[in-house]
Amino acid sequence: MRPLDPRLLTHASAARWFLLVGAVLGLAQTLTVVAFAWLLSQSITLAVDGGSFESLRTTVAALAAVVVVRAVLVWLLEVAANRGAAAVKSQLRAAVLARLAERGPDWLAGQQGARVATVITSGLDALDNYFARYLPQLLLTAIATPILVLVMLWQDPASGITVIIVLPFIPIFMILIGQATQAVQRQQWDALQRLSSGFLDVVGGLATLKIFGRDRRQAARLAELTDEYRGRTMTVLRVSFLSGFVLELAGSLSVALIAVSIGLRLVEGSLLLGVGLFVLLLAPEAFLPLRQVGAQFHAAADGLAAAEEVFTILDDEQPNRPVPAASAGGAPSARTAPPARLRFDSVTIRRGETTPIDGFSQDFAAGRLTVLSGPSGVGKSTLIGALQGFVPFDGTLFLGTDAVAVDDDRGWLAWAGQRPGLFSGSVSGNVALGASVIDEALVTTALHWAGAGDLDPAHRLGVNGAGLSGGQSQRVAAARAIYRCLAVDCPVLVLDEPSSALDEDAEAALIGGLRRLTDQGRIVIVVSHRPAFVAAADAVVRLNEVAHV
Repeated sequence: MRPLDPRLLTHASAARWFLLVGAVLGLAQTLTVVAFAWLLSQSITLAVDGGSFESLRTTVAALAAVVVVRAVLVWLLEVAANRGAAAVKSQLRAAVLARLAERGPDWLAGQQGARVATVITSGLDALDNYFARYLPQLLLTAIATPILVLVMLWQDPASGITVIIVLPFIPIFMILIGQATQAVQRQQWDALQRLSSGFLDVVGGLATLKIFGRDRRQAARLAELTDEYRGRTMTVLRVSFLSGFVLELAGSLSVALIAVSIGLRLVEGSLLLGVGLFVLLLAPEAFLPLRQVGAQFHAAADGLAAAEEVFTILDDEQPNRPVPAASAGGAPSARTAPPARLRFDSVTIRRGETTPIDGFSQDFAAGRLTVLSGPSGVGKSTLIGALQGFVPFDGTLFLGTDAVAVDDDRGWLAWAGQRPGLFSGSVSGNVALGASVIDEALVTTALHWAGAGDLDPAHRLGVNGAGLSGGQSQRVAAARAIYRCLAVDCPVLVLDEPSSALDEDAEAALIGGLRRLTDQGRIVIVVSHRPAFVAAADAVVRLNEVAHV
């Protein structure tokens, strides 16, 4: 683990801004430390020598002003650190979410969802401690320590040489302690991710576990993971306290060594009182940043461990894929006339050593309801993934007479998948997901066309759409795609198994709504094996036969 990962500066411009501001504030703070030590030593010397009240008052006033300035600088550095942490977290989260969208569901399906979620949320939150406590001390070590050592060498070469000899021992202790801290911190991070994954898995399958009487066994498993995480946390705390004690002891002995040397020379008369006090006041400040870097190293470990995984996601080389359009909202497209067709021309999709789609060529005409059918596993959803830009393919995709570029943003496409993907909030907010302004009239229209006219747009949903049945959730998802189709004027609408949980009446209402879209000259594609959709279709494309009926 590097104290400052260069990738942090590459992926988050706010980190560069913080380093610049922190360096300026660190330099100013170092100058106030030197001024404080000098003025305090002069005040004591004047008082011992019986100096005039006027000269003493002037020195004390200047000392008070320096104390105030130093306090302000410390506050400004803390403010900059907190704001820098917030900006860096925001930029990293935006970058990794964009990267996940670019990779698509195929890549994400091969990852642990809970692990990725933990990294992006609570993992990156640990960067607060890194920026607020660790990085400022790292900056002060790079700026303040060399300056203070040079001032000590200038005023008292013997003390300066002593600091130069003793100072390297602290980094040696830091390296040894850092290795131990890094190991236990990584174990704690792994334990947290196992706990998060286990908890989310249990919550997701709680109903099934309850039915089969397995809920208590999973409760015991979660308790075991919790105890493991608690133990790892206590290990981290023990190492942290030990590291702090060792570094404090090393720093205190180093300062004591300088103090003894100065005291002996003051008694001997070979060193002036003012110089001795000045150097003695600077000695702890020269060691302090380095000691704090070691003491705060554990505070940086969590954030850097999470950032390491974020950088792995961002830097992992994958084929370039376009970012798909959102399911609602966005700026209207520049389409002046609806395209006459959507065409797959010799499209081949490979999955490792298998080829689920081989040389697929098909036209999907405007103003027609086309059903994509076939047995499970034949590649229907894979083909839709290629249409969305999630799945790389060989061949060409045409919209009208124009080939769809690899980096096309799919602004012409509205889509709803097999999983509704609903969120906490109102029904209208879920239907108009992504829209800057919700058109309530359009929400009502979309719900009616999706066969969900009985739902109240103001009805509040819980987490993951709690409060709706499976069929209602499906219809809200279909309404979301219809809303986007109408709001952004998308020429192509794709629904993947939109009626698997619907009864006959709801399915008929949805088919009627899709008919209204085809009447507007749109290309409507439905992946379905339901007899009602197959019967209502203007064209049926059976992937196992690649026949057009």
